[in-house]
Amino acid sequence: MDPIKSVEEQIGILTHGAAEVIETEELRRKLERGKPLVAKLGVDTTAPVITLGHAVVLRRLAAFQRLGHRAVFLIGDETSRVGDPSGRSDTRPALDEAAVEAAAAAFLEQVGAILDLSQVEVRRNSEWLRALGFSGALQLASRSTVARMLEREDFLKRFRDNQPIYLHELIYPLMQGYDSVALKADVELGATEQKFNLLMGRQLQRDYGMEPQVLVLMPILTGLDGSQKMSKSLGNYVAINENPDEMFGKLMSIPDRVIGEYLLLAADMTPGEVTERIRGLESGAANPRDVKAEMAERTVALYNGRPTAAAARDRFAATFSRREVPADAPSIRLGDAERTDVAAVLVRAGLVQSITEARRLADQGGVRSGESRLGWDEDLRRHAGATLRVGKHRFLRIEE
Repeated sequence: MDPIKSVEEQIGILTHGAAEVIETEELRRKLERGKPLVAKLGVDTTAPVITLGHAVVLRRLAAFQRLGHRAVFLIGDETSRVGDPSGRSDTRPALDEAAVEAAAAAFLEQVGAILDLSQVEVRRNSEWLRALGFSGALQLASRSTVARMLEREDFLKRFRDNQPIYLHELIYPLMQGYDSVALKADVELGATEQKFNLLMGRQLQRDYGMEPQVLVLMPILTGLDGSQKMSKSLGNYVAINENPDEMFGKLMSIPDRVIGEYLLLAADMTPGEVTERIRGLESGAANPRDVKAEMAERTVALYNGRPTAAAARDRFAATFSRREVPADAPSIRLGDAERTDVAAVLVRAGLVQSITEARRLADQGGVRSGESRLGWDEDLRRHAGATLRVGKHRFLRIEE
């Protein structure tokens, strides 16, 4: 736990990197009472991988925890079975209970790299949502209107495009909002795309005679491609439990235009540090490669410690000379290809003419990932996100 901080210091720490706070003055009043706040972060465990995108919000919950507040990590086991419509242009497939629990277990195993699970209150929203029953669910549904739900941009777009909107999707924001009622949350954390759902929590708390929660909305981290949000389905992600060398290499591949975003949200640098680095880049005093290397090292250190991160940086520098690795190195997506061994992928990428040539090159030690020499039959799915050295001067980025 961090030493006791003033109210203003706490606000700075708790809202670090936030895109929006609703409302900062309310947060100040809550903190001035001197009592630990109930800070809630709900997660639908639809995929058992925590990416650096997920970590943006998780690290804010960890900040509440370090300052002595009551951090609640809510597993949306019941809402996961419905499916959050946020940011969706179609209906999210429903998951069965076994799939939800398997994903939740994997998620919790990884979340310990960010949160002190011995001090975090882990809850499941099935505790109160299943207890509502049909009558209770109808009463909850009466707290809002269809018109209110259609104010939501993704619902409105689907309505205008004559795409189906199912009734259970309209209920989802109410389910998530009711979580805040059940937990008596003082603060709820979430990504900006969750704003509608989090505002519903404020509305329901008022309806139930409670003081509304403060919302701390965090930006959505752009993926490695520099254009779309970080997503496992898009293959443009970094998982927090990846091999440190793979993590470092992936982070070095980001386009220069998102360096500032990664400094703030992935490396968790202070706004002052980020401003200093950006000014250096804009003036030409700093080299983008060096700033990216600092960002990558600090990000890897968050999940693996400083010595491991420094070693990953050294290995990257030793393996990929700054003059040797072109920024436009070709890439290949493995997708659902039938063969993903080294030999087959090199042929498909056009780096060799035949399987025989690929085998010979690999047998001579000419195919490497970091410091690892790869055999011709190595499955490259294990190296997704890495940049292979093929021979002396050719490189190939491997995408999942």
